[in-house]
Amino acid sequence: MKKIITNLLILIAFSASAQINPELATSGINIKMLFPEGKNKALILSYDDGRTEDRQLVQLLNKYHLIGTFHLNSNKLGSKDYLNKEEIKNLFKGHEVSVHSANHPNLPDQSKIDVISEIVEDRKELERLMEYPVRGMAYPFGNTNDAVIEAMDGLGMEYARTVGDTYTFEIPKEFLRWHPTMHQFAKAYWEPNQPEKDAQEMARFYKVIEVFITTKELAVLDIWGHSWEMGSDANKWSETEKFLKLLSDNSAIYYTAQIELVDYIKAFQNLKFSVNKKRVVNLSAIDLFLKKENKTYKIPAGATISID
Repeated sequence: MKKIITNLLILIAFSASAQINPELATSGINIKMLFPEGKNKALILSYDDGRTEDRQLVQLLNKYHLIGTFHLNSNKLGSKDYLNKEEIKNLFKGHEVSVHSANHPNLPDQSKIDVISEIVEDRKELERLMEYPVRGMAYPFGNTNDAVIEAMDGLGMEYARTVGDTYTFEIPKEFLRWHPTMHQFAKAYWEPNQPEKDAQEMARFYKVIEVFITTKELAVLDIWGHSWEMGSDANKWSETEKFLKLLSDNSAIYYTAQIELVDYIKAFQNLKFSVNKKRVVNLSAIDLFLKKENKTYKIPAGATISID
């Protein structure tokens, strides 16, 4: 009975989130965002800290042609159990590297100048290592507040992920309060020696994935975690490969780094429509896709097209 109730709650939560898909409506004309190539689903895989187990995780992601977003603490790189700075660029080729603060303090406990320093110093060093602009982050411990977000203004962070699991697939309204769908394996293994609870959480985890794979609505699945949680446990690594394989090679899914999804959403939000919604201008450098009255349209970068 508990499992049935849990599954119903997941479906109810998703149904509610599906009602707030990005759309433009005028005079009964609904225009909805689609992801690249007209896909209705996007997948984000987001991992924190930059521990040595990332090497094994990246191998799995590459094996299944998946994209990861890795949030790193630059001042910890090179220390015990952490990646070396010299390997970062090659290891994360094809993936996103993002800010996680230089030293991993709890940012709400820091002064404004220390919040700024933690973010800027981490960004600066990661950009030196990766040789591209770093524009996103994950909060250490997932914690933030209004003061932290105010201190971040002007630091170039275009999204910041918490650890406030929603178990839904909605697109965040505030990119600096980006709440993910769920932790890897939900809350399984959070407490030692709880096999029954672990089994329930794993069932919940796979149920959310099943709903994501089967939905026809616009949906973003954002799974977060840490590679060090798998450690040297072969069973956990096997479970990791299982769910990565389950999510791979799906023509309906847009596989993306988190910053790329942010760029796409912002570009879509900046589309310019005529009053009657029959013409649209795409001012961005990104090809965009939308659905109007059940018909899919591609709006090439820089183009003005008719969607009549």
